[in-house]
Amino acid sequence: MKKIVNAAILLVTAAGICVAQTWEFGAVGGGSFLPGVPVSGPAGSATAGFQPGFTAGAFIGQNLYKHLSGEIRYEFTQNGLKLSSGGSSATFSAQEHAVHYDVLWHTAKKESPVQFFAAAGVGMKVFRGTGTEAAYQPLSQFGYFTRTQAVKPMASVGGGLKYQIGQRMYVRAEIRDFITPFPTQLITPAPGNKFGSLLHDIVPMVGIEYMMQ
Repeated sequence: MKKIVNAAILLVTAAGICVAQTWEFGAVGGGSFLPGVPVSGPAGSATAGFQPGFTAGAFIGQNLYKHLSGEIRYEFTQNGLKLSSGGSSATFSAQEHAVHYDVLWHTAKKESPVQFFAAAGVGMKVFRGTGTEAAYQPLSQFGYFTRTQAVKPMASVGGGLKYQIGQRMYVRAEIRDFITPFPTQLITPAPGNKFGSLLHDIVPMVGIEYMMQ
């Protein structure tokens, strides 16, 4: 009987903690800027990567402690693959889907109207080549565009701020760096060429957030 009472107390306590948690829902949008990676080979040097594009996403967050929260996030990016060397370039339509969980450290308590935060997390990104493959492609001496997809592990780092505009509403500005291995399945190196290994996707975003308890 004592064990049952203790278990009941534990369940009630856990339920109270869950109810006391503050949940956040929001949407973000912004740009995507990728510096690209170096390409070296018999034909000389080039740069492989993605064109600038736009990003849109959504998130669900939970305030865990006074200065710590967690978020599950999704971002969609529409951009294009790109090879460039000298004054020449070649492009191919592409898109990306990112899913990740981030931990946020806030400089102020969740009740504060202004909160700066730093974020770090892990997840995955799906790269998809969506263009039309052609028998001839400019700069094919460096690499080839393919209509395929690749799934890569992803690290997310960044920070930003939230500003309260209503009883439960916040505007949000942030910048993230989504770091993944370079998707050589989408831009396949030509024989004898070597691509850089890491791709950095710099994504500044603004959004709106609703907080509920």
